[in-house]
Amino acid sequence: MGSGQSTARAELGVVKNFLPYLWPRGEFELRARVVIALLFLVGAKVANVYMPVLYKYAVDALGGAGQKTGQAASGGADTTSLIVVPVALIVGYGMVRILVSAFGELRDAVFAKVAQRAIRTSALGVFEHLHGLSLRFHLDRQMGGLSRAIERGVKGIEFLLSFMLFNILPTLLEIFMVSAILWALYDFWFALITFVTIVIYIAFTLIVTEWRMKFRREMNQRDDEANTKAIDSLINYETVKYFNNEPHEARRYDAALRGYETAAVLSQVSLSKLNIGQGAIIAVGLVLNMLLAAKGVQDGNMTVGDFVLVNTYLLQLYMPLNFLGFVYRQIKQSLTDMERMFSLLDVDKEVEDKAGSAELACSDAAIRFEDVKFSYNPDREILKGVSFEVPAGKTVAVVGPSGAGKSTLTRLMFRFYDVSAGRITIDGQDIRDVTQNSLRREIGIVPQDTVLFNDTIAYNISYGRPGAEQSEIEEVTKLASI
Repeated sequence: MGSGQSTARAELGVVKNFLPYLWPRGEFELRARVVIALLFLVGAKVANVYMPVLYKYAVDALGGAGQKTGQAASGGADTTSLIVVPVALIVGYGMVRILVSAFGELRDAVFAKVAQRAIRTSALGVFEHLHGLSLRFHLDRQMGGLSRAIERGVKGIEFLLSFMLFNILPTLLEIFMVSAILWALYDFWFALITFVTIVIYIAFTLIVTEWRMKFRREMNQRDDEANTKAIDSLINYETVKYFNNEPHEARRYDAALRGYETAAVLSQVSLSKLNIGQGAIIAVGLVLNMLLAAKGVQDGNMTVGDFVLVNTYLLQLYMPLNFLGFVYRQIKQSLTDMERMFSLLDVDKEVEDKAGSAELACSDAAIRFEDVKFSYNPDREILKGVSFEVPAGKTVAVVGPSGAGKSTLTRLMFRFYDVSAGRITIDGQDIRDVTQNSLRREIGIVPQDTVLFNDTIAYNISYGRPGAEQSEIEEVTKLASI
């Protein structure tokens, strides 16, 4: 119970985080699009429910026309109305079907901008937040798993928007409307059988799908492992070649894929069991209602058109329910994926600007380390009271064995981390008292390792100043002999 309640709270938290993207503050156009899309949705469902009624009248009209054609011919009666009425009903049925399709497409077209804006805004928010986190967070996380979490979260938003709003809610609305119509037109038993069948169907689907979720979670975990191992291996291509370890990497990757394969097979087998059960429940409900309608036709209380109407309504109602297991599972999975993505927003920034931080006023750029202490973890202190000065315009070289803390000095200057004790000043200003942007703007760096973005040479050269002119970039390439 505790686990279920915590899961439900987590899912409600995800929905709460997501709602501002669906109903964005200050975005009148997007809110209007949501309302218009919902109106199109209701219009499509009303037309969809009315469509079988026209079908029923057409069947009854054709049955009546067939019975009366001989009488009209022998009695000289006008047969035009006997032909026109069924044709008009059939044409009307076709037009309503077109209307259902048109409303659905208009709904999707109007809502598309809302959905894509929600995806864009949420993905951008997570991306910006990740860049605001400390270096410690990024060094401790596996980038393959992190990128996959964002990718799945974005897809989860897209799925939730598409199916929660335009599948689950419309289906519930249609169930209510069809049950009300069956009760009003025919008998209480039609509505009761339909309602009980749907309740049993939904309960069975939710229970079995909840049981199946463990296989899906296992698939996702194995997929993350395989993706991380593949990316890690390819990033370290040279290291793999140095040690001739291609077979070892292939075995590690295959082990992860084997785990995914096992979980995927179990997931598919459980899906087949779910589909068989769903089909049986739908068939029983359909047969009971059809038997009831057939009895009504035999007793003269219902027409053949009524029999067709009941059958059409039930088939029309059960078709979207066939996907309920898939939709429920995907909604649960989408909420899980979105929770993982939104949880990244809950990670606190280790290094933040103080309230009212000033811009760094840099003139001579004299740098001082004053009794600086720092450790990446409490077990091992890297810097133990380091003090030195880099006078303005001078060059200082820091030498020492690997792990002595040379790179750490640079990271502390950039405020990738904050010092544990002591302070670092530039022109007498403690770097913790100025904004990170102004600090990093004043520091130039030539990395020890060559790091290139997967873009043009010009893009990489101008990365430190994206607004650089083409002539400036060309001048730099000449100076660097590129």
